[in-house]
Amino acid sequence: MAPFQNDDPYQDDDAGVTTVVPKKQRQMEQQAQRQPRYNVLLWDSDDHTFEYVEKMLRELFGHQKEQCKKIADLVDKDGKAVVLTTTREHAELKCEQIHSYGKDDIEGSKGSMWSTIEPVE
Repeated sequence: MAPFQNDDPYQDDDAGVTTVVPKKQRQMEQQAQRQPRYNVLLWDSDDHTFEYVEKMLRELFGHQKEQCKKIADLVDKDGKAVVLTTTREHAELKCEQIHSYGKDDIEGSKGSMWSTIEPVE
């Protein structure tokens, strides 16, 4: 059986149609596709209470109370936990916010918790 051929010159079958995308839109789409993701890691510290960690996570990341508790437990159990996955620029900002958050009220706390960023694999 031969493939269907449309002999009507007035019927558009979209063959050979080119869609033009504005240059700015193409650039934005390419940039969005290329931005690698980064994890913000929070590291364990004996100088900070669970309450401090939970409060910091709520204030800096907007996490809900239950999520804050889970992250605090992971940090305590595993020594570190991912608190956010985002773009590099945003991850660096959040890392700095953790470092600038301030010390815990407990005796012996010398400053903020430690955090780092790492590329998502």
